Amino acid sequence: MVEGSMRWKECTKIAYTFAEETRKLHFGALTPGYDLMTKLRSSIDSILPPNAHEIAENRLFVSVTSAKNGKNHLLSNFASREDLVKALLASSFIPLYAGINAMDYKGEKWIDGGLTNGLPILPVGRTVTVSPFCGRLDICPHDKGRIDAYVKVAKQDLMLSVTNFVRLHQALFPPCQKKMESLYQDGYDDAVHFLLKENWFE
Repeated sequence: MVEGSMRWKECTKIAYTFAEETRKLHFGALTPGYDLMTKLRSSIDSILPPNAHEIAENRLFVSVTSAKNGKNHLLSNFASREDLVKALLASSFIPLYAGINAMDYKGEKWIDGGLTNGLPILPVGRTVTVSPFCGRLDICPHDKGRIDAYVKVAKQDLMLSVTNFVRLHQALFPPCQKKMESLYQDGYDDAVHFLLKENWFE
């Protein structure tokens, strides 16, 4: 429990540091010369334990997209820690935003799985869907509008709203830390609301 709390704090600190760093750049992560993937690699290495690939085996499912044919794949078997790290990097690669050349993984090129299947539904058990965008999902923001219009994006039903476009901009170009902390609290509250609704609190 203590170790989990420490890792949570470390991840939060990394997110805020990332955001602060990109806010100082003229064009955020798109600023020429800024290597987002190298920074991300360093952060992942600082968090994952040596046996991370063993812990993740058939428990973590990483969504990636083939740069060759655009097909989505779910990765859940990792031969080594390095194998897991490369899978995570591949799943985080947004073309242009993260660079030009797609990520190499097992001899092929891969990009973010969120572009083709952002919230995969696993065949066994119940998958709880979580998103920072308002939509038909288990845990997400809830926007109120006159008309509930939805658009399917990477197999997700997201509300077509100005607020969601603002959220997309904030995802690519992080707001100030105070706003980020507020968004974090909103996400926490949405998760608690879902757990209460499902009666999953003990």
